[in-house]
Amino acid sequence: MKKYIPIYFRYISYEFILSFFVCFVFFFFIFFANQILLLAEYILSKKIPAIDVLLLLIYFMPTMLSLTFPFASLVGCLMAVSRMASDNEILSMQSSGISHKQIFTPLILIGLLLTLTSFMINDYLLPAGTMNYTKLYRKLIYSNPELELESFTAKRYMDTVLITGQVKGKNIDDIIIIDRTNEGDKRFITARKAYIEDDKEGRGIISLTLSDIFSHFSDQKKEYDYNWFTAEKMIYNILLSDLSLAVRNPGPREMSSFDVYKSIKEKEKNLDEKLFNIRYSNNQNYIKYTENLVELSSLEISAEKKKKTQDELISNFKNYSNIENEIIKDRQLQIYKLEYNKKFSLPAACLLFVLFSYPAGLFSRRSGRSVGFGIGLIVSVFYWCMLFAAHTLGVRSNFPPLLAMWFPNMVILLLSSGVFFMRFTR
Repeated sequence: MKKYIPIYFRYISYEFILSFFVCFVFFFFIFFANQILLLAEYILSKKIPAIDVLLLLIYFMPTMLSLTFPFASLVGCLMAVSRMASDNEILSMQSSGISHKQIFTPLILIGLLLTLTSFMINDYLLPAGTMNYTKLYRKLIYSNPELELESFTAKRYMDTVLITGQVKGKNIDDIIIIDRTNEGDKRFITARKAYIEDDKEGRGIISLTLSDIFSHFSDQKKEYDYNWFTAEKMIYNILLSDLSLAVRNPGPREMSSFDVYKSIKEKEKNLDEKLFNIRYSNNQNYIKYTENLVELSSLEISAEKKKKTQDELISNFKNYSNIENEIIKDRQLQIYKLEYNKKFSLPAACLLFVLFSYPAGLFSRRSGRSVGFGIGLIVSVFYWCMLFAAHTLGVRSNFPPLLAMWFPNMVILLLSSGVFFMRFTR
């Protein structure tokens, strides 16, 4: 016997899916156009093969999809409910004995489906896409090193910093190179012109032919001692492997939630071991500090010298104690926890946006979809700003990652409760 699906259920589902699809295309086009502009500026101008540009776009698509799904869920649901409310279709359904609970059921089920789909994109497609994007970009650097050398930028490649002026093709105007000599002395090299030589022999290096050079470096063994030289021409080599390593190595964003969780536990274990050793060392230092104070009190020296020695002991002890506080603030562990919570909070926003959209859309009395679209855009921008601010706060401080990444969702949940209360209790 076939299960009967009510007509209203299919009709509401169709309205939501149609509006979601329209909004999905809208938001996807915005993110896609932004990426096209970036590629046009950094890659297309470097004459990269079209197939590689296409692959970079494909690998970047999961990142665009991870942001598109929540916002399309919000605006799509608002447009669908607003349209049905403005055309009095929801009122007609209620007159036919269909309750708000029954009307809301297909919306919440589709919201759950979108949440699961978004989570799979964030947990599987996004890591794979980002890793392939990074691999291909590194490959492009080997075949076209000037891809990384841009106008008026300062970039670090391992122990070398390149500061470039205007870059036109393979020519660079005004370049500064900061590195170290074989003896470990810091060296500065400036040149009026530089030319990027092709690696025809496949040596795995990028050669810069420098013109009008001035260089000086300090001698670490002799304080205030500097050496300098000038030259008309000089060849400076950089390993291409150093350039490719400058591209971001795989991090929590390129890992599944399970792998991120394992990494977090491993980092927490290492942190606990470090803290244990530090605390044990601090206890030993405290014993030594106490013994020194007792010994100091028994010495027959002047009060001024005794006070100075005591201050030095206290200062050294405080320095040991501060080391523990610095280790507790493990920035890398903080970032892993932020990304782990983001893998769940961003997909969950799809469902929370549906909870907000239904009561909010019922307030629409005219203009239907356009009102829902406008409200949805405002809430989307508001949510994005909260997410960006919370992530920045979590990275720059020791703010709890769980609270930072779920705070925007909690705000949307509170807004949903407020709108629901205003709509159904008045």
